[in-house]
Amino acid sequence: MRHRLSSALPSLSFLPILILLAGPAVGPLPVEASESAVVQEILDGNEMFIDGKTAKVKQKAVAPQKVSTQNSRGQIRFDSGAAGRLNRFALLKLGQGCFLIEKGQILVSGKQSGCTRSARLSVRGTNYLLDVSESGESEISVLEGSVEVEPLADGEPTGKPATTVEAGNKLRLSASGVVLALLGLSVSDYNGILGGPLFQGFRVPLPAYGSLESYIRSRVPGVNLPVPISPPSLPFGLPRFF
Repeated sequence: MRHRLSSALPSLSFLPILILLAGPAVGPLPVEASESAVVQEILDGNEMFIDGKTAKVKQKAVAPQKVSTQNSRGQIRFDSGAAGRLNRFALLKLGQGCFLIEKGQILVSGKQSGCTRSARLSVRGTNYLLDVSESGESEISVLEGSVEVEPLADGEPTGKPATTVEAGNKLRLSASGVVLALLGLSVSDYNGILGGPLFQGFRVPLPAYGSLESYIRSRVPGVNLPVPISPPSLPFGLPRFF
């Protein structure tokens, strides 16, 4: 028995070759990068803040910083290329892999996942509205595309199956992640959102607006699409950069 075991072991002279063939030791998996976001536009005054300090256009916020609004609205651009429009009195914390909205409304356009205390939203590129009340209840309205909603309990997975919310639907969740209702979005719902504060008055375009416009024209007739506002012209035909 001893002879069989020893004969199966390589001689010491071959150990360096075996180490080279095996390659370097595998280290720990890379940690997901922290999120950042750049302020693109501020409307209705200057009550948009980063960690409680007045924010400016082109200013960058990095996780775990918080972006908030009082009586102003604003648009930020995530690392993913997606945009987020914050309504008045909203509070968002940048994280790793998804932002956390603690209260208020955010409209997301593009490939950007979001979180609340009771849900994680995974997307591949879409337009959705996330609304979190003071009590912690949330409503996800998928205007175009689809969103996979994983229930969480105080930010941690519950093990319960995720719910896929398709375009033209909205999902209501309790503060503990329990599904309260899954409802269809009516023409009136769309008109209320598109004619509301997250679409009206903004000049910086939404990156995935073309997909939203195509979906509405083909699937939701009767909706009044907002007219884009052109950026102000500069003298002598100079281009405008932001």
